[in-house]
Amino acid sequence: MPNPKRKHSKSRTGNRRAHDSLDAPTFGPCPNCGAPRRPHRVCPKCGFYKGRAVIEVKEKA
Repeated sequence: MPNPKRKHSKSRTGNRRAHDSLDAPTFGPCPNCGAPRRPHRVCPKCGFYKGRAVIEVKEKA
């Protein structure tokens, strides 16, 4: 089995791992009700997407 000839430096390892961090999910306001929602997804509060009702949302008691 081949083995590495030299150890990778800490800066080289850090450069490789520079893009491994997680980003926080983005939220935008729903144009219908104003509740925060993820882009390109149905609003969980009102059930609207692109100006029309897609799902029926049951109201919590």
